[in-house]
Amino acid sequence: MSAIVDDSAASQSSPALLLPRDGRIAFCLVTGLFFLWAIPNNLNDVLIRQFMKSFEINRFEAGLIQSAFYLGYFLFAIPAALVMRRFGYKTGLMTGLMLYACGTFLFFPAASVRSYPLFLLALFVIASGLGFLETGSNALITQLGDPQSAVRRLNFSQAFNPLGAISGALIGTVFIFSGVEPRSSEIVRMRALGTYDAFLQHETARVLVPYMVLGVVVLMWAMLIFKTRFPDIEGDSSGPHTSQFGGYLTLLRYPSFLLAVAAQFCYVGAQVGTWSYFIQYAQDYTHVPEKLAGYLLTATLAAFAIGRFASSYLMQRLRPDRMLGTFALVNIVLVLIGILRPGWGGLVAVLLTSFFMSLMFPTIFALGIRDLGEHTKEGASLLVMSIIGGAVFTPLMGFAYQATKSTAASMIVPLMCYVVVAFFAFWGAHTATLSIRSGRLLNEVPSELKS
Repeated sequence: MSAIVDDSAASQSSPALLLPRDGRIAFCLVTGLFFLWAIPNNLNDVLIRQFMKSFEINRFEAGLIQSAFYLGYFLFAIPAALVMRRFGYKTGLMTGLMLYACGTFLFFPAASVRSYPLFLLALFVIASGLGFLETGSNALITQLGDPQSAVRRLNFSQAFNPLGAISGALIGTVFIFSGVEPRSSEIVRMRALGTYDAFLQHETARVLVPYMVLGVVVLMWAMLIFKTRFPDIEGDSSGPHTSQFGGYLTLLRYPSFLLAVAAQFCYVGAQVGTWSYFIQYAQDYTHVPEKLAGYLLTATLAAFAIGRFASSYLMQRLRPDRMLGTFALVNIVLVLIGILRPGWGGLVAVLLTSFFMSLMFPTIFALGIRDLGEHTKEGASLLVMSIIGGAVFTPLMGFAYQATKSTAASMIVPLMCYVVVAFFAFWGAHTATLSIRSGRLLNEVPSELKS
């Protein structure tokens, strides 16, 4: 019987145990990773605004921050799965943390020489580490405990992700934004006095302290994981003789899984694009200063956090796929308001989209890898690769702005993304149930009848 049928049956009797019976320390440490990788993700939203000022670049060029970042996810997700398939989850997580720390420390030479390409390289290295962490952590959480509560458990762990996102936005707002936004006349005056280059260097250097501290914290977390025994997971380490690429070919037989990848690609594009240009939207249509815009970004991330915890609770009683579809439809309406009614009303609508996008990543992820069995790591890596949507849609929104000179008009990009998520929720997730059950029935048929 499929896990979806099991979930509904469980909801009619007694709820499945959420946390694992053993390995709770490992569970807590892995859940902590969801907090840690959210910080650099949302510091990017501050960096976009900061680097537009300190490097004097336009919105499209600043959008390359997300392109470089999510390219790291895309390129390292499959290597992460192969490492973990060969050596286990713990080795993969340690590798990810080391790369993460190295990337943060690269901010020092980048700031010293004031090189935008070197900053992009540092962000790429950070994201390559996060590719390992997300590939391993999301899959591991679903397997640490009762399969019937896998979707709820992943939503619970993912609920700590927006807390990290809020921390990242606050850290960036307080320690990176100086609050100094010189007008054109003031820039001309500073150039005449020969102080403008020093001002730009100072603004660039403001990113250093947060990233250096973050690198030290990451190394300390890596040490905790190194010293902790992880519970045995079936198929965690496959040995040297197991085919490493056959699992990816097998996944092609699950069209529902491929739909999950497409939905995740679009969802991440919508999330990253919305948050990346949220500060710009606020400043364009409400004319608030950058500090206040940063705090408004924190508010939308708080809505995201509340949504994560609320969704984890509601999934005890409601079907995850139905919740996913309903939340996607609500966001389509909210984004339309943001497009058609720019101003405080539109800003509030865009802010509220974070509450309804909160369950999307973990729910799509858990539905996508459900019942993949020994191919879970490969499936998880492809779903993590789909995070490249953040690299595709963010500069696309920047390009739309450059073409229309309207941040509101550029919101058509996340709107179309939510249409894809709704399609997966109402149709693709149901197809997942049928394809899994059909595959199992086919395996139960005697070989001489399969032809």
